[in-house]
Amino acid sequence: MTSIGILGAGRVGTSLARALAAAGHQVTLGVRENDEAPSTPSAEGTEIRYADHAAAARTADVVINATPGDSALQRLTALRDELEDKILIDVSNATVDAADGLPGDLCYPGSSLAEQLQEALPGTRVVKTLNTMLFMVMTAPAALSTPPTAYLSGNDEQAKETVAGLLGDLGWQPAWIEDLGDVGTARATEAMILVVPHILRRHGFTPFAVSLAR
Repeated sequence: MTSIGILGAGRVGTSLARALAAAGHQVTLGVRENDEAPSTPSAEGTEIRYADHAAAARTADVVINATPGDSALQRLTALRDELEDKILIDVSNATVDAADGLPGDLCYPGSSLAEQLQEALPGTRVVKTLNTMLFMVMTAPAALSTPPTAYLSGNDEQAKETVAGLLGDLGWQPAWIEDLGDVGTARATEAMILVVPHILRRHGFTPFAVSLAR
């Protein structure tokens, strides 16, 4: 069992919280100050705790960033002390919205949110993953007709092994996990978000992932 703090209580955060709690982990869902706890119930037989972001990060061994990518750097930099010596799993994409509200451009062209976070938080082991799919695929990869890919980017090999184990608890088979290398490789997977709005405009929110075919 791993103690996991999830920052962000939207669709991504609550979906991950329920699935990881159901897999037997101790999960604290971080909500912003003055926000009410989400109404989404825990999975049957599990319990999800709620706390503010600082407490959720402080009490966890692994922290997941499920906050909006365009404000995540400022938000997480403010939690530097709470994130010290922790594994930080970043599943977000830092984008600028187009007129229709879908991603239109990258906030960090030539870089990535994961790289920015690692530079700002040198005492934290940042691992980028699960950012190349619609949120429902994160916790149900086997639901797709074609095996999806979860990419890993990060400087710390042990941290990536830990994250790969958590992906396994979410239903990701080892063959579906692709370790791309250091955190600099996250700029490639973050750039994949630019294809997503075009797919959504044509097909709606049908589950899909941007995957590697062999």
